[in-house]
Amino acid sequence: MKSTNIPEVKLGIIAVSRDCFPIALSEQRRANIVASCEKKGLPIYEAKTTVENEKDMLKAVEEVKAAGCNALTVFLGNFGPETPETQIAQNFDGPVMYVAAAEGDGDMINGRGDAYCGMLNCSYNIGMRHIKNAYIPEYPVGTADEIVDMMVDFVPIARTILGLSSLKIITFGPRPQDFFACNAPIVGLYEIGVEIEENSELDLLVSYKEHANDPRIPEVCADMAAEMGEGKYYPELSARMAQFELTLLDWAEAHKGSKKYVAFADKCWPAFPSQFGFEPCYVNSRLASRGIPVSCEVDIYGALSEYIGMCVSGDTVTLLDINNSVPQYIYDEDKIGDLGYKLTDTFMGFHCGNTPSCKMCADRAVKYQLIQHRLLEQVGSEPDFTRGTLEGDIAASDITFYRLQCDSQGQLRCYIAEGEVLDVPTRSFGGIGIFAIPEMGRFYRHVLVQKGYPHHGAVAFAHVGKLMFEVFKYLGIKDIAYNQPKSLPYPTENPWA
Repeated sequence: MKSTNIPEVKLGIIAVSRDCFPIALSEQRRANIVASCEKKGLPIYEAKTTVENEKDMLKAVEEVKAAGCNALTVFLGNFGPETPETQIAQNFDGPVMYVAAAEGDGDMINGRGDAYCGMLNCSYNIGMRHIKNAYIPEYPVGTADEIVDMMVDFVPIARTILGLSSLKIITFGPRPQDFFACNAPIVGLYEIGVEIEENSELDLLVSYKEHANDPRIPEVCADMAAEMGEGKYYPELSARMAQFELTLLDWAEAHKGSKKYVAFADKCWPAFPSQFGFEPCYVNSRLASRGIPVSCEVDIYGALSEYIGMCVSGDTVTLLDINNSVPQYIYDEDKIGDLGYKLTDTFMGFHCGNTPSCKMCADRAVKYQLIQHRLLEQVGSEPDFTRGTLEGDIAASDITFYRLQCDSQGQLRCYIAEGEVLDVPTRSFGGIGIFAIPEMGRFYRHVLVQKGYPHHGAVAFAHVGKLMFEVFKYLGIKDIAYNQPKSLPYPTENPWA
């Protein structure tokens, strides 16, 4: 996914040196890291100023800023000077990772750097200065190649932090009745630097009508036809849906304000289809495929979660209901047990049709929303304005199921669980897939139900739990839940059950 709605990270490296250690040790070890970056294809800007004191710090920070760097690696090539090395993060407007050199590339008298010790002083000073943009990896000491691997992992973490700091979530309409589960205080957005603009459905309708006969509509219709293929969409709906797509894109551009990136949280029913003449799901899927999440049911934290997943994975994501259990007959007929999963490890993730078409099986098509048809149109009639969903089974894939949520007390918390979409037909409707997550039954009860999470979960189409965990730690989230193995009971789990 190539998107202008997600930041591009330009990473720099600054080496630091304690003045009672040889400066050449830090500089040579920095050069080794840069050479490893080139070998592994990681673009890097090497600051030539090695920091021993505060004046060096100011010079090095100005150097990386002038080079356009928006994320930094601070490298303790030896013990390191704890004051100026931590001041680097204070004077740099962007995420900063601190790493330290392992020994082994020189003699142990004049070639010993003691950076293992220096990292302790560094972390202590980061804490004393209450530095928020500093990140220390799981094990921050390594050889040149190992440190480059840490830098490769740091890039999507930095991309997410940069994205959130420049994100605006735009909403249309209050949540539908009886879907208050997606409601949450917006204070949590401000705590992580995200802006929000809340609008009414009427604002959206007015803007939509103003886009009637937009000269760009035929081009968007042609793109929709090419994406779906003959017989997989309603040609008579395309102009209306193209008009809506252009409405959202233009609104995003006009309303970014001080921010660079956007996500939408829209009210999609019950009034929307009758007034606009279609369901918005397919258009939502198209925007998600280009890096602009559009969550359903005005799910603000769903849109936020989707955006985080896009930044972490570098790929499109989706938002699904944690919807229904898998029937025993499907489990038996498709031999899901042979894959190593219990029935309670599985569930179906479903939404009306907002999943990007590139993540669905080949039989996907624009159809109508069965549930809305029952609710909004005459029984027995042909579907009319309830058409516009993108339906079909979600393609088999590794996945990470996750959500960042603000609880009713204003506290941010999250969950992460890795699993997969199984290559098993759902025999059902909507954009839907059979998901398998180890120990899902326990996770469902003791995290999702116990902690009051809403029914929407975001899905990244890769195993990115490790990186997402680091992002949430960086954001200061204290409660990061995951699907614990059977050997590690949850606090609320009955040991005699």
